Amino acid sequence: MIRCSEIQWHAIRHLTRIEEVGATRLGVKFSDEYNHRSDEETRSSRNSPLLPVTHSPEQTIASDRTVRLLDTTLRDGEQAPGVSLSPDEKVEIARALERAGVSVIEAGSACTGAGERQAISRVTDLDLDARVTSFCRGMKGDIDLALECDVDGVHIVVPASDRHVEGKVGTSREDNLENTAELVAYAKDHDLWVEVIGEDGSRADLDYLERLAETSFEAGADRFCFADTVGHTGPEHTHEAVSRLAELGPISAHTHDDLGLGVTNALAAVSAGADLVHCTVDGLGERAGNVALEEVAIALDHVYDVETLELEEVYDLAQIVARATGVQLPPNKAVIGENAFTHESGIHTDGTLKDDKMYEPYAPETVGRERRLALGKHTGRAGVRAALEEHGVEADDDEVAEIATRVTELGDRGRRVTDADLLAIAEDVTGDDRDRVVDLLDLSATSGGAVPTASVRLSVDGEERVASGTGSGPVDAAVSAVREALGSMADAELESYHVDAVTGGTDAVVTVEVTMVRDDRSVTVARSEADITRASVTAMVDALDRLLAAEQQPLAPADD
Repeated sequence: MIRCSEIQWHAIRHLTRIEEVGATRLGVKFSDEYNHRSDEETRSSRNSPLLPVTHSPEQTIASDRTVRLLDTTLRDGEQAPGVSLSPDEKVEIARALERAGVSVIEAGSACTGAGERQAISRVTDLDLDARVTSFCRGMKGDIDLALECDVDGVHIVVPASDRHVEGKVGTSREDNLENTAELVAYAKDHDLWVEVIGEDGSRADLDYLERLAETSFEAGADRFCFADTVGHTGPEHTHEAVSRLAELGPISAHTHDDLGLGVTNALAAVSAGADLVHCTVDGLGERAGNVALEEVAIALDHVYDVETLELEEVYDLAQIVARATGVQLPPNKAVIGENAFTHESGIHTDGTLKDDKMYEPYAPETVGRERRLALGKHTGRAGVRAALEEHGVEADDDEVAEIATRVTELGDRGRRVTDADLLAIAEDVTGDDRDRVVDLLDLSATSGGAVPTASVRLSVDGEERVASGTGSGPVDAAVSAVREALGSMADAELESYHVDAVTGGTDAVVTVEVTMVRDDRSVTVARSEADITRASVTAMVDALDRLLAAEQQPLAPADD
């Protein structure tokens, strides 16, 4: 798999895997005839749902509550299978968490090894406003290792359920209480902020869990965490347990999503008195993952008007974590999935164009997103017309109807309909033929030597240009050659690069889809070839050709 960040297109400002669908960028650029929001509505869009959100009496979370988020992506998130973060990646993610306003960052587990301690130290050296902490097992040696990293605090994990007390640790309830008190006192003697996590608390005897929390507070702990370690419980039990614990002192909640109840249990805990929620970006974590930071934040903000984060930073944060971990975001993921604000259905598209709140719970700009219209078998005339207008294509009602029919037919064949497909159909229907600005005539690439190389022959405004380039791989080398041939006018941003639909057998075909942006215009192109390098370069050249054609200006001569 080739990642977008491995392909160096000219003037890339911020590479992201954004919305890997054949979609038309809308943002908030609706035309006046569709945009019915007043200025006041625009200013207050984050807190103005179409209908008031109603709460059940026992679950109400008051809007004046102070709730903070603890992010454990760098520790619990990294425990997801196949995920390993370098110190540089941890630093990048920590900075993004700081921009988002996360209150506590669990930077890792100091006991893991020297490399992990180096990474934690790198994060503490950033001097963030967020409290930086380390995970510690129930032993003094782990606290000493955390102190070496100069962290602000520690999470001391001790068993809470009999299964863990007796079966895992091999101790008794009373000895566990005594050990917990000693560990807390030791950490506090070293001026650390201390949170005690009762592991497997959701399966613990509640009376004993209360004793464990009470012992922790009496020893000096700053807070106690109710942990649904295996995603076992439901909101009723969570509410009951946290209600009892909250009478003893500050309580946190640590929930997992094994039953799909991560957010539900987190909200139940907050409604019962918890004021700190443990989360991970993108819901990373062991098994089905931890509760997702972005989902807890938007739920508290949208439903209860409780602010926890700078929500506009959420999507960039999610993309940074996805790139660093290599874990792709599911398209239907709440808040950050590529389909969250993408509309294809004719009814939904028409309604959204008339009123942008018609089929969305909150504005995409709230979480740093943009609205898009996807093209496919469900696309109606309103969606086609909006997409054509976005590309500056004029068509009368009959032509729009015909274009919509052809788009539907293409989607019916299982094709993902891209911007390039739409424009090609429009040109055929309207009879508006055009000459290509840039065309790929020939491509050769080699990667067997020490340095991958490639050469290209392009037609640029009817003039042949030949150039070569090198790179980290054959695709990167070919892109470098194209950039060299086009010169300074090849300025564009590669916004998305996606490879899929690889067929099996000796005649395997790969499909590459790219989205490129030039100024305020974007275009998505998909190309299928037997060779991934040719598919990639052809898609990029075709996308750039569309962007340059839209500007209706000739290219500058290639740079010497």
